[in-house]
Amino acid sequence: MSGPANDKTSCLSEAERIDWLRLIRSENIGPRTFVDLLSHCGSAREALDRLPELSRRGGRKSYRICPPEAAKAELEAHRRFGARLVALDEPDYPQHLRHIDAPPPLLSVLGGAALSRERMIGIVGARNASLSGRKLASLFARGLGGEGFAVASGLARGIDAAAHEAAIQTGTIAVFAGGIDVLYPPEHDRLLKNLVDAGGAAISEMPFGLKPRGRDFPRRNRLISGVSLGVVVIEAAKASGSLHTARYALEQNREIFAVPGSPLDPRSEGANGLIRQGALLVTSAADVLEALSDRLEPELPIFRQDPSRLIRKEASTNAKTLSDPDQECRDQILQALGPTPVDLDELIRFSDGDARSVHIVLLELELAGRIERHAGNKISALY
Repeated sequence: MSGPANDKTSCLSEAERIDWLRLIRSENIGPRTFVDLLSHCGSAREALDRLPELSRRGGRKSYRICPPEAAKAELEAHRRFGARLVALDEPDYPQHLRHIDAPPPLLSVLGGAALSRERMIGIVGARNASLSGRKLASLFARGLGGEGFAVASGLARGIDAAAHEAAIQTGTIAVFAGGIDVLYPPEHDRLLKNLVDAGGAAISEMPFGLKPRGRDFPRRNRLISGVSLGVVVIEAAKASGSLHTARYALEQNREIFAVPGSPLDPRSEGANGLIRQGALLVTSAADVLEALSDRLEPELPIFRQDPSRLIRKEASTNAKTLSDPDQECRDQILQALGPTPVDLDELIRFSDGDARSVHIVLLELELAGRIERHAGNKISALY
């Protein structure tokens, strides 16, 4: 579908890329846990060596680590497909996505020229969009594309497809809920080919070959807002996935724009509700441009860590120890956690242990599958 993967922008060696892939594909490891492990261990290879011990200390008797053969096979599958795996601080990685809470350490990329844009805008909305809604999506996408914005969306039917189609010549990014090789819906194969051939891109954080499940679409929506400076919502019903995208945009300190619709049309209920809650009412691309005129790059959330340290070659020589915290600290944390998410800072204050011990205990518990991380550095227990 595209040309061969470009390795000229690589910061990781082949062996390091395989280690990164093994680590993120291992059991109970998400983007935030990945960052924590590299922070404490100094390298993915060292983290892989420590996983069995850490999960055992968290209460798990056995632990599944992604084998080298599986990682090598996935990497080769990307190459055969014409895609590549881009690491967090490599030049091909979307720059605004780096600044969200827990960005994907590795991103599958097909195509790619549009990913280098400083300006991206998300356009999302109803799958069962009206003709008026589709026309509006096209007008917004064409107007913003003409001003140098790449348009990001989810390649879904309706508003997404209209936005992609209108932005093919100016650059558009399709965000997948499944693996980069699993097109959904399948009838958009020509649309995908056209946008990639014209210099656009498709991206995914999911494993190669994975068919999208219901729970994967919110993760996709997080990436749509994450690559963008703001999100335009057109025709979103009350329970629409587009409202998830708007919620992520709010958490990521992005702008939220909503196109008003008829109160008689249930497809406009969500967008109208966003306006009541403070989203900026927009009726044209010019309104979006005016709002973004002084915002070329999103402000960094205060809890983001510097991602560039993940690829620094000297990191492995500065690895910190993962000493076993005392049992009293572990008991206090387990006592404090429940089904309701609590703030990490509150947990540290509650515990008698130092902040580092608390982080290590949480890392152990997460690898053991006993806690869940939430946006804004909140944690809850799993039962």
